[in-house]
Amino acid sequence: MQNALLTFLLTSSLWVMSSLPAQASDTISIESKQQADTLLDQLHQDATDANWDSYFSLYDPKAVFLGTDASERWDMKQFSGYARPTDGWHYEVKSRQLLQFDNTIVFDELLESASYGLCRGTGALQLTEEGWKIVQYHLSIAVPNEDAKAVAKLIGAK
Repeated sequence: MQNALLTFLLTSSLWVMSSLPAQASDTISIESKQQADTLLDQLHQDATDANWDSYFSLYDPKAVFLGTDASERWDMKQFSGYARPTDGWHYEVKSRQLLQFDNTIVFDELLESASYGLCRGTGALQLTEEGWKIVQYHLSIAVPNEDAKAVAKLIGAK
């Protein structure tokens, strides 16, 4: 009877623990951090060089790119159709933060662009059989709080 009760309690505890959402680790392994930094640095270099084959190989085939315009929610086929005819774009990484949840790394980075000024890139990397892949990238223009109402008014006027 005690063994049955102990087995039930252990099984119940394991079930409850396995059904809880993934917890972010306060630290990211050195290896995962290096791999994520390398992938994101390569992404920006490939965009600068318009090396589109390498650039799109960094994304999962089912990934989504969210651009600065509200209409820009692109799958990889749509985003590739937009990007490939261009000569590329350059964003200088000013800072980057990484947070790991099991086999997912979420990131945010401050970027500087000659065209758009200060921007923010956010997204998620997923560990796949081929290594880390971007599953979502979101580029936004960083609007200072003191300018936000004027920008919102400008956007609302269109």
